[in-house]
Amino acid sequence: MNIEDKLKLLRKERDARSRRTPGSVEETWARIDRDDELSVKEKLERLISLSGAKKPKPSGSRIPASPEPVSREPIQFLENPYPLQARYGKHRIADGLEIKGDVLSCLSRDTSFENLDLSTALFIDLETTGLAGGTGTVPFLVGMGYYREDKFRVAQYFLGELGEEERMIRDLGAFFKELGFRSVVTYNGKAFDLPLLETRFILHRQPFRLTELPHLDLLFAARSLWKHKHESCRLFHLAQQIVEADRAEDISGAEIPMRYFDYLRSGNFSLIEPIFYHNQEDILSLLGLVISAAGLFAEEGRAMMGDELDAMDMFGVGKVLESAGNVERSVALFERALAGGLPAELSLTIKRKLSVHFKKNKDWEKAVTLWQDIASIEDRLFCFRELAMYYEHTAKKYEEAKRAAEEGLALAAEGSASYQKDFEHRIERLNEKIRRRKGAGPK
Repeated sequence: MNIEDKLKLLRKERDARSRRTPGSVEETWARIDRDDELSVKEKLERLISLSGAKKPKPSGSRIPASPEPVSREPIQFLENPYPLQARYGKHRIADGLEIKGDVLSCLSRDTSFENLDLSTALFIDLETTGLAGGTGTVPFLVGMGYYREDKFRVAQYFLGELGEEERMIRDLGAFFKELGFRSVVTYNGKAFDLPLLETRFILHRQPFRLTELPHLDLLFAARSLWKHKHESCRLFHLAQQIVEADRAEDISGAEIPMRYFDYLRSGNFSLIEPIFYHNQEDILSLLGLVISAAGLFAEEGRAMMGDELDAMDMFGVGKVLESAGNVERSVALFERALAGGLPAELSLTIKRKLSVHFKKNKDWEKAVTLWQDIASIEDRLFCFRELAMYYEHTAKKYEEAKRAAEEGLALAAEGSASYQKDFEHRIERLNEKIRRRKGAGPK
């Protein structure tokens, strides 16, 4: 079964399931959670105990709880292998293996990726008992993606019993060691996934190898590349818009913890099947988005996707290159973006950014041209100040400097006290310089 068939089957199973209605479990949890003297583990145990003692009657579309306790495996390991020629959205799975280390270094802002590729990378995404993090939050589903034996494998460790967390952590540690990953790829993993997982390893006195590895958290690069172009930088949204993945909003993040609590109470596995599907889609979406991001950095990558950079893409790539310290390439892309046509706000941002660069490098012709192009009233103040400084200190054209300062003063009088004071002082000084140049001497 290929990747599309697998995902279609998962979607069909997901859509066939009824969604549960909010009710007793949430209310019970809210009541228990107010007790600050209990640890999170104790709160969860009480939740399971109370919910199990008072089983609600099934109503509406709620999935009915099993009438008797259901036996379940305390820890489960599932793995789905996808052939390299399978496609996710508009990309082949194999495209990830073609990404070079210099592009990964740029996306991650970490030169440790220079000699690496994704063949030894671990993609990781957690589903947890809460979104706040901290020592009380438990990762009950650890989703992982990795290339092995001409496949991209999506593996999932599932914690079916909270009391077995230590064993799952040991198993994960052995898994990381055995497969010898050399880097980590996440989406917001620096702020959430890895710190949370490291906390669980520390609590169970196990070494956590992943913190020693180069880490590409794609969220940061994604914001630079696409925030100005798309209304949301959520992984789900970008997977649809950029990767063109056929995935739906299967389950909200806020609903996931409650579904897990319901499962612990009832043993009804159908409650959490959508979470497995959601987690697997997130891993594949992350891979697809890394491929999309990398494809923007190379002509051969764009040819592979059948795309060309538009002006908005050039702006995004320029921002990533700028953050990675590759100033010359970013400047070249910003100039191309300007020539390609941008919305007025982005155009103004680039002009200011480029004018600062050209000023620093004493490329006065380009800097002056940009200052003269700046159109908004607020930025005309910036422009006139820069022009006045250039004509006074570099070109030594005091009359030109005075004219720029006077125009700036007229605009500043409309509401910018700081610029008004600057221009007044500048004009006074320029008048003195003009008198001296004409031989009139000081008063």
